[in-house]
Amino acid sequence: MSAAREFTASGMAVRTAAILFIFVIIFTGLLSGAYLWTKPAIEASAAEEKMKLVDEVLPRSEYDNNLLSDTVALPATAELGLADPSTLYRARLGGQPAALVFETVAQDGYAGKIRLIVAIRANGELAGVRVTQHKETPGLGDYIEVKKDKNKARPWITQFTGMSLAQVTDKEWKVKKDGGKIDYYAGATVTPRAVTKATLKAAHWAAANLDRLFAEGGAQ
Repeated sequence: MSAAREFTASGMAVRTAAILFIFVIIFTGLLSGAYLWTKPAIEASAAEEKMKLVDEVLPRSEYDNNLLSDTVALPATAELGLADPSTLYRARLGGQPAALVFETVAQDGYAGKIRLIVAIRANGELAGVRVTQHKETPGLGDYIEVKKDKNKARPWITQFTGMSLAQVTDKEWKVKKDGGKIDYYAGATVTPRAVTKATLKAAHWAAANLDRLFAEGGAQ
């Protein structure tokens, strides 16, 4: 009797394991199918978000290539304040270099790091700068972010548009309190100073690496 019970229990365990295995296979298949079904939509949404950000710093009229597929993988880059790898995007017009779009980080913000995205034209001009992440004091230093700036007609961050190393010296590429030409709001000097310094470093880095970056991997 005991042997029969053990046999029965063993058989039930095997059947239970088999049923669980089948459920795992079916569930895994359903998950894989759902992922494959939704993957194109997810990728399209991610691409759309990236392009929204790029559009803020570089007009689409200035390039005609597929920006999101014409990229260079950057390692951690101290000159840009980047401690982790990032992606640089190359804009071309008629097959010729038009601009570079990449991240840079101001390490010395009032409340920590300030992450930026910049677009620098092949002629060295800044096409645009935007803050993508920061922890600056609300109502005081957060005017570096367009949507937080009370001056909607000419947000503070747009001062950098059109600036270049050929037109603005390093001495001038500072806030006015430090003898430069960049405006700032009273009571919040550290924040704009950090952003201004980061854009200057980005301009120098782009000037030194532009030819190499556009040659790397060839045209897309």
